[in-house]
Amino acid sequence: MSTADTSDLARSVRGDGLPVVQLHGLSSSRRREDLTGGDLTAGQPGLRVLRYDARGHGHSPGSADPADYTWPAQAEDLRRQLDEVFGDQRVHGVGRSMGTATLLTAATVEPARFATLTLAIPPTAWQWRRDQRRLYELGARQIERWGVARWSELTRRPPTSPAIDPDAPVTLPDVADDWLPAAFRGAAATDLPPREAIARLSMPVLLLAWPQDASHPLEVARELAELLPDARLEVARSPGEVAQWPSVVADFIKDRDPDGLSGPS
Repeated sequence: MSTADTSDLARSVRGDGLPVVQLHGLSSSRRREDLTGGDLTAGQPGLRVLRYDARGHGHSPGSADPADYTWPAQAEDLRRQLDEVFGDQRVHGVGRSMGTATLLTAATVEPARFATLTLAIPPTAWQWRRDQRRLYELGARQIERWGVARWSELTRRPPTSPAIDPDAPVTLPDVADDWLPAAFRGAAATDLPPREAIARLSMPVLLLAWPQDASHPLEVARELAELLPDARLEVARSPGEVAQWPSVVADFIKDRDPDGLSGPS
């Protein structure tokens, strides 16, 4: 598990209201989410949102050690960020892909820390992760050979899910050439907590998913919806439905915390 200090991670806090932490996906960043429309709380009042670039992503420093990019290591980074920004307040966790995995990992360790969880496009997990591990290792070797920009150009494919906007801006991974192979290998070496640990989480959970995306299988979202005691699954089947996700997320958080009672954990 990573033992690096998180005070050097690039972060920002916006708005006033209910405490929220929002986590991005693998190879993304705050900037990349802003460019691609991936900000899940964009334009929503009544929320105090902590966003930060995960280790090695965006403007945050990284390392060439895969151990710094496993989901338990990132959950530890998250814990320290929450300590620094929110103290002992319970928070509403919002994440997508790798961010979803980080939140679930953190919540199984310290469930009282989270008032709600919003888990968008969960990544491969359990039996669905085997092929993804091989793809991450292949990607790591290709990036070592070609660099991030060339790898991104050679491996780019049109979106398979009808919910992904085909006209969205094309952006490079926001991770340096020296660090992205390690980030991929860290992802390959990790998995979600066991099903029985996830099934013990009692906080309200909103699951957001889309179909026909091998890196974010709808089957994983459905499995999580069955495991979690208080979960709601919404499946977007068009870019227009995905564009509504920020308002869906804000409504969910406010409905589950109408009086701002997140309070101490």
